[in-house]
Amino acid sequence: MNLLKKIVLILCFLRPKCNYEGKITNQKMKNKINYHKYNILLLFISAVLVGCSSDGPEIEQPEKIYYDQAQKRMNAKNYYGAIESLEAIENRYPFGVYAEQAQVELIYAHFMNSETEASHSAAEKFIRLHPRHPNIDYAYFMKGLSSYTRDREFLTRVSDTDLSNRDISGAKESFAELTEFLTRFPDSQYAPYAKQRNVYLRNMIAKNELAAADYYLTIDAYVAAIRRANYVIENIPNSSENYRALKVLEVSYDALGYSNLLDDLKVVININYPNQESIQKSQQRNWSWNFLNNTKPRKSE
Repeated sequence: MNLLKKIVLILCFLRPKCNYEGKITNQKMKNKINYHKYNILLLFISAVLVGCSSDGPEIEQPEKIYYDQAQKRMNAKNYYGAIESLEAIENRYPFGVYAEQAQVELIYAHFMNSETEASHSAAEKFIRLHPRHPNIDYAYFMKGLSSYTRDREFLTRVSDTDLSNRDISGAKESFAELTEFLTRFPDSQYAPYAKQRNVYLRNMIAKNELAAADYYLTIDAYVAAIRRANYVIENIPNSSENYRALKVLEVSYDALGYSNLLDDLKVVININYPNQESIQKSQQRNWSWNFLNNTKPRKSE
């Protein structure tokens, strides 16, 4: 940089209004104009985004309005909207009049919205927070019911798919939780539904065990087949598959040459199933999900 330019820079520093090489003043004016344009553009974009994100400013509503809104939405089968209203009560009025009722109704709303994991978590949370609540039996019932709902899927019901050949770990968990519910609340209004559901699940679990036993018979693994059949008879009593389990034992004892056991087994079959020549028909389809349409948690006083 030559000496002349250095002098001009020093003068411009002392007198900011000077026009260094005819550009400084014009550049400042352009910068100010661009700055104002940028601010106006930001305000416009913010207004548009706010307008798109909601129908209007969010207004704090009284607790009862949220609850009434949730009831209207559930009656209209708008369970997603009902969940929003019930969660608003839970978050904004955690100690309000409707807080506990909103929590128990969230269990139902999540379940009817096909969010079974959320329903199970809501039930566990309610049991943990309100162990003496009047609706505690409902929470235990829905906890067990939501553990296994694969047979509730539309395609499964229409096609009458046999689910016993698939993973039934959820069915076993559901059976255990509903058994706990029946032990704790034998006189609950939901007990008849739990008993019906457990019959369905018990038959499914027994069929799953015997599906494995049938496979072992095809590969001449008779000892393994005997173990599966004995498990059904000893641990899943009164299932629809007891006769089938006995027939598996009959085939296995005959193949292994256990004549004494075979003779005793034939006596048992003749006494308990004198006129039955074929495997007992499963009664799994006696269970129906339709009862849920009119089964909501009762309103606590």
